[in-house]
Amino acid sequence: MGKTLFAKVWDAHTVRTLPNGQTQLLIGTHLIHEVTSPQAFGMLRDLGLKVKFPHRTFATVDHIVPTDSQVEPFADPLAAEMIKELRNNAVDFGITYFDLSSGKQGIVHVVGPEQGITQPGTTIACGDSHTATHGAFGAIAFGIGTTQVRDVLATQTMAMSRAKVRLINAEGKLCPGVYAKDVILHIIALLGAKGGIGYAYEYGGNLFDDMSMEERMTVCNMSIEGGARCGYVNPDEKTFAYLKGRPYCPTGGSWDAAVDNWKSFASDADAVYDDVVNIRAEDIAPTVTWGISPDQGFGIDSTVPDPANAKSENERASIAEALEYMKLPAGAPIKGTKIDVAFIGSCTNGRLSDFREVAKYLKGHKVAAHVKAIAVPGSQIVDVLCRNEGLDKIFSEAGFEWRGAGCSMCLAMNPDKLVGDQLCASSSNRNFKGRQGSPTGRTILMSPLMVAAAAVTGAVADAREVFEVRELAAV
Repeated sequence: MGKTLFAKVWDAHTVRTLPNGQTQLLIGTHLIHEVTSPQAFGMLRDLGLKVKFPHRTFATVDHIVPTDSQVEPFADPLAAEMIKELRNNAVDFGITYFDLSSGKQGIVHVVGPEQGITQPGTTIACGDSHTATHGAFGAIAFGIGTTQVRDVLATQTMAMSRAKVRLINAEGKLCPGVYAKDVILHIIALLGAKGGIGYAYEYGGNLFDDMSMEERMTVCNMSIEGGARCGYVNPDEKTFAYLKGRPYCPTGGSWDAAVDNWKSFASDADAVYDDVVNIRAEDIAPTVTWGISPDQGFGIDSTVPDPANAKSENERASIAEALEYMKLPAGAPIKGTKIDVAFIGSCTNGRLSDFREVAKYLKGHKVAAHVKAIAVPGSQIVDVLCRNEGLDKIFSEAGFEWRGAGCSMCLAMNPDKLVGDQLCASSSNRNFKGRQGSPTGRTILMSPLMVAAAAVTGAVADAREVFEVRELAAV
């Protein structure tokens, strides 16, 4: 009987089975940032412990760093203190740290892949929900809590329960103007925010085979929003081509040996799955959220649901709560909903290909007068690459503010926040109440090009109509 990639990686990293049935799992790579690591390092100091394998831990600063001006000292004393703490911990414990002055700083889930730290066939942990991003490379990657961060620092292992594996098999080609972000929003709406609890998601089929590595990262990134423990794509020639020559990847003969090893972790053709879900790519439309959970989403031509038509009392209450918070009338089209802010960035959609695709259509257009629009590269390297291609100028000329690298408006841990009940068209990953900084601020998730369309028209819009998208878009 064949094995899945998940089973192969899990078995290869199993230290032992604990008395409670959990697995003591070796963590091949540990990524940290300034928010969830200070307390963990403090616990190490209290216990008189060192980092077990410092060469396996990599740090960067992303959540709290301002994006309008990254000149220190920061105006926010808490942000300044957190960066200082991370710097001190990196020095004291011998950890590689991509500081603001390194030219390599950025969102942890952008930095890991672009540095070649993220590699197939390994386990990756980080004190951040969206660590599943790294599964795009054929790794088992998951977010962990602060206590678990301490455990990994001290032992390079942690206790976990083994997940079941669901294959999400997607075949066909996406229609023009439909992107990887639409694919994962569609999957989450289909299976629910809790549909993946207890599962790892394997994304298979020609749709994911045809995706670029950056598009696979977008899909895997939001696996957690569907309740899955992690999400991954089997490594292939695209994976190896992306990684070759990256700073932390093997070279020479070691590279060839590494590739042979990585190939062995791919799921076997006769692998057995706990569940299989089949999806047709042609059924996926440009998708947006209408509520306060990522699974409350639908195609751009849909109308806001009516609580009166709910199938259960729980569903009725959930819809009613969402509509009250979002200030959306039941039965109304989502198109035409006025926005106040447009945000392109985050670990979901802050990579070079995201800005390239938007710039291709944005050139010659202007952001609506009442809209504040910001574009935030996911790393300093992404920023440089965009500037080298003149993408920053296209965004600036259209009326977007081009910012420095960071998490920015994805979450309320830096100065980029909504005010009052502003509504934001966002390429990020969460639309929870207050997620973008204001307790009454509202978020509609969508692809970067859909954000650009909303910015230009001043309202939620179909990018295919706004930009006359005719050619077959990249997935």
